[in-house]
Amino acid sequence: MKILIITDAWFPQVNGVVRTLFKTRECLIAAGHDVDMVTPEPFFSIPLPSYPEIRIAPFASSDVRQKIKDYAPDALHIATEGPLGLAARRYAVKTNIPFTTAYHTRFPEYVKARTGIPLSVSYAFLRWFHKKSERVMVPTPAVVEALKEWRIGNPVLWPRGVDLDLFSPGKAPYPSKNTVYLSVGRVAVEKNLEAFLSLDLKGEKWVVGDGPDLQSLKKKYPNVTFFGMKSMEELPDYYRSADVFVFPSKTDTFGLVMLEAMGCGLPVAAYPVDGPIDVLGNTKSAVMDNDLKKACESAVHISKKSARKYAENFSWQTATEVFASHLETRKQNQTETNQEISSENTIDFKVSA
Repeated sequence: MKILIITDAWFPQVNGVVRTLFKTRECLIAAGHDVDMVTPEPFFSIPLPSYPEIRIAPFASSDVRQKIKDYAPDALHIATEGPLGLAARRYAVKTNIPFTTAYHTRFPEYVKARTGIPLSVSYAFLRWFHKKSERVMVPTPAVVEALKEWRIGNPVLWPRGVDLDLFSPGKAPYPSKNTVYLSVGRVAVEKNLEAFLSLDLKGEKWVVGDGPDLQSLKKKYPNVTFFGMKSMEELPDYYRSADVFVFPSKTDTFGLVMLEAMGCGLPVAAYPVDGPIDVLGNTKSAVMDNDLKKACESAVHISKKSARKYAENFSWQTATEVFASHLETRKQNQTETNQEISSENTIDFKVSA
């Protein structure tokens, strides 16, 4: 297939959405598909309010329309609900091009945490955005059910994988004599990072990532080591140098960093909430507890081999095959439309007869 993916999230951002799309494109191409992408990279962009590290391209609508027209994809996938996604949706609806969408993050919960805007307002926007989508791809069964409850589109499961070659056990380049508790991700209020930073743990706390709360948390927690943002290739060194990966978020739909950490042999401590529950299941290679300190202290005793073995259950190839199976092609959509018209005509004929 000729597949066109539209996304407002792309490099130099380092997050689960970008890594998911990067690996999905890589696996699609390896499987023989022709894949192109529309990202903010070539366009004039501005910082997203309250997230200066995230840049959006609000004035690229005509370029998006022209790209879809020129590329003439067999399948169009709109990965995000930002300016590029909105432009692609508008053109697809206007020209009757079938498309699929994705729901990567708990956008309404993030907006509420930062602005106080009620969930109902954000979910109303999402209901409108995904209404014309053939399928909304989401990372876990819990998110499928959540979107059904909010009456958002036609949600289907698209699992995630982990690059087990990159995220693998190895020598610790930053060894410490103390127990190291590591958290990786955006440093922002919705990640609930202070639930980890405020814990009374014997050892060191490390944080890798950037975000709007980085400077204020540095001042508030001077005993915590903040490394800032690191590239995907650099992350394994930090995973390999730590003893426990701490995932304090209660709003993530998946939490790809948990699998990356386990790929490097790092056991996980997390809250028993949607996201961690779906990713970690009943594995003994992680500890979920409403008492995060207890989870951290228990995870120290889990072997690195056990964590790695669990991560090996997640393959990007399998995840990408599921993604491809959910795509809606123009030919497929037209066939279904013709069948519906034919069915309707048959029914009308029988009634009139």
